[in-house]
Amino acid sequence: MDVRDHYKVLGLNRSATKEEVKEAFRKLAKEFHPDKHSQSPKSVRDSATLRFKQVSEAYEILGDDCKRADYNIRSRCASGPSVNQHYYSSYNSYANGSGPRYGYGSSSGFASRSGSNVDGLFTNFHMLLRFLTTRAFLLNLAFAGVLVGGMFAIDTSGEALWKMHNSGKSFEEAMESINKAKTHEDA
Repeated sequence: MDVRDHYKVLGLNRSATKEEVKEAFRKLAKEFHPDKHSQSPKSVRDSATLRFKQVSEAYEILGDDCKRADYNIRSRCASGPSVNQHYYSSYNSYANGSGPRYGYGSSSGFASRSGSNVDGLFTNFHMLLRFLTTRAFLLNLAFAGVLVGGMFAIDTSGEALWKMHNSGKSFEEAMESINKAKTHEDA
């Protein structure tokens, strides 16, 4: 069994409803719960604990609509087990609270590629798009837009006020005449 396929871990197909995911998790969690196997031999206990962790991690992803949609997109785009393993470990790091802020397992926010293929390019483009649509990025972009817009408005209104109060002279001409008057006073 491929432990990286969360649907297989729970014994479900991709079209399973949220209720079916929940029911499969409950059934398997009861079966493999460590407390149930506390008196079992060590090998059985370790195997049950491992399966319980796999079932819990599968439910964590498939039980959340956002994470499930992301998992489905990534697993469709994935080329081989390395990308699935990368996805699997990135959500594990979030569960431990040690994952990167914008995710996907690396400091730059992009998955590492083991070769140049179209699927890897699409996956990186998808992750770039997700980063560019995060709330923090969009808020910073909006704030920068407001600042630039404010600077433009102030600059434009300053020119309009100058022209309204000083007809006939440009700002540059006025500055030149002020400088001439200063030099004439000093002499």
